[in-house]
Order: sequence, then C-alpha cells, then structure tokens
Amino acid sequence: MTADSTWSVRPLGEREARAAELLVRELGVRGATARLLAQRGLGEAAAAARFLDPRLGHLRAPEAAGQGIAGFAAAADRLMAALSAGTVIGVFGDYDVDGITSAAVLAGYLHELGGQVVTRVARRDGGYGFGVADAEALLEAGARLVVTCDTGTSDLPALKLVRARGGDAIVIDHHQVPEGDPTAHPALLVNPHRPDDRFPFKGLASVGLAFYLACALRSRRRAAGLAAPDPKPWLDLVAIGTLCDQAPLLEENRILVRHGLEVLNQRRRPGLRALLVQAGIDSPGPPGAFDPEPRRLDEISVTFKLGPRLNAPGRLGSAQPALALLMARDDAAARLAAASIEDVNRERQRVQELVMVDALAQADALLAAAPERAAVVVAGAGWPAGVVGIVAAKLVDRHTRPALVIALEAETSVGAGGLGRGSARTVAGIDLYQALARCATHLMKWGGHAAAAGVTLAAAEVEAFRAAFELAVEQQLADGGTATGTGTGRRRGGVVVDGLLGAHEVDAGLCEDLARLAPFGAGNPEPLLLLRGMETAETRIVGDKHLKLSLLAADGSTPLEAIAFRQAEHDPGVGRMIDLACLPRVDRWRGQRRVQLEVRALRQHQGAARGTEHPAAAEVAAAEVAAAEVAAAEVAAAEVAAEVAATVTVAYHADDLHG
Repeated sequence: MTADSTWSVRPLGEREARAAELLVRELGVRGATARLLAQRGLGEAAAAARFLDPRLGHLRAPEAAGQGIAGFAAAADRLMAALSAGTVIGVFGDYDVDGITSAAVLAGYLHELGGQVVTRVARRDGGYGFGVADAEALLEAGARLVVTCDTGTSDLPALKLVRARGGDAIVIDHHQVPEGDPTAHPALLVNPHRPDDRFPFKGLASVGLAFYLACALRSRRRAAGLAAPDPKPWLDLVAIGTLCDQAPLLEENRILVRHGLEVLNQRRRPGLRALLVQAGIDSPGPPGAFDPEPRRLDEISVTFKLGPRLNAPGRLGSAQPALALLMARDDAAARLAAASIEDVNRERQRVQELVMVDALAQADALLAAAPERAAVVVAGAGWPAGVVGIVAAKLVDRHTRPALVIALEAETSVGAGGLGRGSARTVAGIDLYQALARCATHLMKWGGHAAAAGVTLAAAEVEAFRAAFELAVEQQLADGGTATGTGTGRRRGGVVVDGLLGAHEVDAGLCEDLARLAPFGAGNPEPLLLLRGMETAETRIVGDKHLKLSLLAADGSTPLEAIAFRQAEHDPGVGRMIDLACLPRVDRWRGQRRVQLEVRALRQHQGAARGTEHPAAAEVAAAEVAAAEVAAAEVAAAEVAAEVAATVTVAYHADDLHG
C-alpha cells in the first residue's frame, strides 16, 4: 500500500455544484466531467463547450488591432521580403525539443515556399543560447537574415554581430524578457513577454509562434496572388514542441496541441514514423500491417516516448541529428536517423542514471539535515550538462519542491574555481524565473520561464546561491505560492483527489467523456477521482514494476480492471478492501478496447464512522452529497442534452488557420 497518510478531496462549493448540474443538462456530459469542469473555472456552458471542443477557428489573430503579438507583423513582413529577394535565410534552433521543432517548422515551411534556407542548432557544450560562433557560421553560409528559435532574447552579442556584418535578425522566443526597451533590441523580437505585447495569451511556446508566422506568410502570399501550401501539416511538430516544453495547455496551446495530436496520429512524417518504431510504439512495416488499430498517440506518448529521444542528441552534444530526423523526406533516411538517435538515447539513459544516483544521495542528505528546505540545489563535477534538467525533474517528483541541478566542470568542486551550468524544474505555484531574479547576483547568466530555467555560475558561488534560492522560494510560499505537484495529484504528505466516483459510473462512456478534457499537462492537470471500498479479487505483477488488479464493488457493479504503473511494491494482496486515486480510461491494444482504471495511488480502505475515517472526512461527505445531486441532474438531462459545442463559433480572420 502507499505510504501516504493523508488523502484529501478538492472541495466542490455550492456554486460549483449548481454549475455542474447546469453543464450536465446543457452539454450532456457526465456528472464527473461536469464537476471537474466547474472546479476548473469552466462552469459557464459556452466556455466549457469551447474547452471540450477546441477548434482552430477559435485561435485569436496574432495581428489583431489592439491585441496583437508585439513585433509579429514586422517579422512576417521581413520574411516575405527575404523570400521575394531570394535572400538566404539562416534558421537557428535551441537544442531542446521546442527549439528543434520551431526550427523544423519555420525552415520547412520557408523551404516549401521556395526560400533559400540554411539551418543550424545549438550544441550543449557551446553553452546556452545563440552564440557568436553560431552567428559566424550562419553568416559564412551566406545567410543575410538570421532567425533564432526558442532563444535569442538575451543573446545580444551574437545578434549585434549579425547586424554589424550587414545582416538582419528575427528572434522567435518565449523566455522572459530582460528589463529595457524591447524596440532597442538588435533583432526584431517576437516574444509574448515583451512589455508592449498585447496578445491575450502569454503561454505560447516558440514552436507555436513559428507556426503562427508560417500562417502569416501564407496569408500574405495568398493576398499577393501567390500559391502557398497549408501549414496545418506542421501541427504535429507544434504539439510535440509545446508538450515537451511544458507550456500551459490552455487557450491557444490547447487548440494547437489537440489538433496537432490529430495530425501526429496520421503518421505522415517519415522521421516520426521511424522514431515511433524505435520507441516500441509502432511495429516495423506499413501502419496497420501488424496492428489492426495502431496505438493512439497522446500527450503521454509524446512526453515519455518521443520527447526524450528528440532531446537526447542535444543533451550529449549537437541537436543536429534530431533536426535532420524531423526534416527527413523519405523513409530510408528517416530510419537511419532514428536508429542513430536511439543509440544516443541509450547512452543518455546510462549517463543520466549515474548522475541520478549521485544527485539523489545529495538531495536526500540535504533534506535529512534540514527537512524544511523549500528547494533542493545539488551539484557535481563532471556531470554532463545535458542531463541535469531530467535529473532536476526527477528530484521534483521525489521531493515535491523546486530542484536545481548543477553540472560543474570536471575536476571542479563546490566552492572552488571553474564554472557550473544548471537546470531547474519546479512544482505548480512556484515561479522559477521570479525566484532566480532574486538570486541574480550569484549568477553569471540565467534565463527561462516559470516552469523551467537554466543558469551559469561560478563554482565558488554554489553554496551562496543555494541559500539565496531556498530563501527566494520560501518568500514565494509566504506570498501565497503553493508546494503542490504539477498534476500528479500528489503533494507533500498525501494525495489530493478531484472528486468521488461510484463504481457504477465507470464505463466506456465515462472514459470517453473524461478524455475530452485532455490533453493533460501543465495548466490542465490530469484529474484524479476517488473510488472507495473496492475489493481485490486478483492482483499480479506485470513486467516486474507494474501492478494489475481485478476489483469488485460492494454495490455489485461490473468488475473493474486496474493498472498501477511502477507500483508493484504496493500490492495489497487478494481479498483486501482498498481505496484508489485513479483516472478511468479506454485501453486499446491490438484492436481490442476495454475500460481500465489507471491508478496513481492506493491505500487500505478507510471505512470507519464518518468524521473519524481520515483527515478529509468532512470534505468527502460534502463531495458525496454534491456528487449525488449532480448524478440526479445527469439522469434528468439524459434525453435533453444539448450539443452546445456544435453551435459555438468565433470569427477569426486569418483563414489559413482553419477551413
């Protein structure tokens, strides 16, 4: 059983309960789905319908008067001029997935328009961002317009070099903008965080901005009577870059990712087809040759299977192999590139595991000495800088607080000479950019955004930086931040569930209803529902790490199957009464579909009298009452459910984004 001692249910207020009842009647959704929508601030039918049915036509225009993206129109015009003049355009991408996909989208679409394009991507050993050496390489390749993707906001020396050599530069980025006049930037800066930006949504990843530019180029070409291909086939890369960068899956991002996953499932791109085989998702051969129904690709497939592989080359060296894979035009070249990337990924896993052992030992020791630490900062000599971000994410998962992992130069120790490069990850409610801003005096270079950031500092500053970073996080907590996890439902000391669920409610219809809330991730966490008092009819270990359960409900409902990934050690045994924090899904395998509970946590059933069964008993009782009320409304609305989603439309005057 899980060791968590406290489970709690997110409260459902009276207003939210009433809103959920109306959603059941007006949208025809299940009660569980309606309660989740109401909890997430989507109690109005129109807003909920737009959320459940996101359409490309709902995207807001990036050049709309009074709410456009700052610098966007000028950047699109400059690219059009370069295409018309036959100017060589240099496209530079950062070494992470957002940077690689941004470069692939922009360079690929410019090539489709007949542009002369040269590409280059960052090297991890070259430091963060767009460097002088990168600028020189693109200029030597003939570029007179340089476009940086997912980097460049703070890379002033390299951009000034481009200008000094007679070239122009465009920066497509979403990292925080340093203080100062953005119009004085040496490049045309397209960044939603510019102080003069008026676009309503600030969460676009760089690949989303690159896609918007592709759409703007199409609009301009068509207005000039010129042919231009539809940019929508590039949405698969938009989804991958957005998901892997942990951008908030709300508003524009939700629309782009939902439709991008649909394109991804068409498996059009040779490089991604080959990578899906290497990742073990698809079988070799034509799609469907071995599996009657190819596995459905979703946000989990992207973030846990495709993303790590696309990131691997950039973690250990140059990200060029990943860019070459995404831009491969035939299956033969794609298979070679994917096999090479798989080899690099295995090496990344080996190196990462070595660093992980050391980092976990350091973190455990730090927290054993001071359990109240608000954050964890660890450092090691010779650690490859390319894996520290993954290790930081693992520390966040383990210790449920922000973590920063620093790779020191070989033969360097904390407090001595030499440099260190680090990556930070965080939990919901703690803004890394704000925290690092308070520690800037200890850093040589830093940047990023709220969820992820990178730093460069002298090894001699590590101890002082650790103290300053911990204090900065403590200050955010004191100012109202939280230390809650980013969507797993776990928090320090327990599990948080979104609501109660009766076993009789679980069927394929409910699973499909809940799936409409996806994709899940930053800003739209995966919901957790509590099933209480289930009896284990059978348990078994699958693949050494996973726990399979067959469950019986006290009300005689249909038996349920469940899977608890990487929870073999929590096997309760047969004949036990348990509670589960889970998400019901439809599992598809070799053409078969079945309902399965994906279990995130389980415990012995808390079946004592109300008020004493566990610390959240009062919340559970209130939630049960609200659930019953919504369930009654669900029954009453079964025959009058309105398809509001089919009638909600919003005019958008860039026709190349839809239709």
